[in-house]
Amino acid sequence: MWPDSDVIERKGLREGKTPWLLTFADGQRAVLRDRGPFETEIAALTVAAEHGVPAPRIVDFGDKGLLLSVIPGTSKIPLTPESGRLEALGAAAAVIHTVELAPSKDLPVRHRPIELEDFDRWRELKGASPLLLEALEAVGARPEPPHPTVFVHGDLWQGNTMWLDGALTAVIDWDCSGVGHPGVDIGSLRADAALFFGPEYADVVLRGWQERAGKPAPDVAYWDVVASLSTPPDVGEWVPNAVDQGRPDLDGPTLNARRDEFLKAALNRL
Repeated sequence: MWPDSDVIERKGLREGKTPWLLTFADGQRAVLRDRGPFETEIAALTVAAEHGVPAPRIVDFGDKGLLLSVIPGTSKIPLTPESGRLEALGAAAAVIHTVELAPSKDLPVRHRPIELEDFDRWRELKGASPLLLEALEAVGARPEPPHPTVFVHGDLWQGNTMWLDGALTAVIDWDCSGVGHPGVDIGSLRADAALFFGPEYADVVLRGWQERAGKPAPDVAYWDVVASLSTPPDVGEWVPNAVDQGRPDLDGPTLNARRDEFLKAALNRL
């Protein structure tokens, strides 16, 4: 239930903007997401709560927005890679994927990461490199690998996780979630590790997933290509996101070179 007391402090959590950390006069705190629609996030957080997935819990929702519990820790990304952290990311994805789920109106089938973003239109407007065009052709020539539909986050990267004293406390921001192949999230995390630390660290994430799942991850190369295509033509456009998450050391040329190296390796394995 929405706290009865007045809000005395409002702090933007993403580049000083929404979502907002609210502090109430009675000392309670909560996170407000005020940009809807919220149906998918509410459905996803309900599933997460039912299955013990580490995620915020719903406090209230209505005309004012979606009010969530405060998660301890930070989403800041370290400057140097930590194998234990990257393995924990993979393991967290494996926990999400233990939930077999049929598609529904609020949790539809997802075929790639960040499905709410139109990357095809982005490439149309900005242009696409020969490598990206090759990747588009390679994916278009193959059917999506079959798999029973499981719960997927749909925008799984380090900035959507919270950490305290080196331990993962929650996965946040579930507005792109749904059901689908686990590769939607695995590829997303592997591409993220490649962008922030280098392509060689993608396999550390994979190791964490496979150890927690107790089986090999399916169709890894295909989903690495799909994840690479779920980035801007110029990954430098994501530099402000990296800076906001504590990585001012990254620049456009570095991110583009890492994405392309990761993508080339995936295409070679298809």
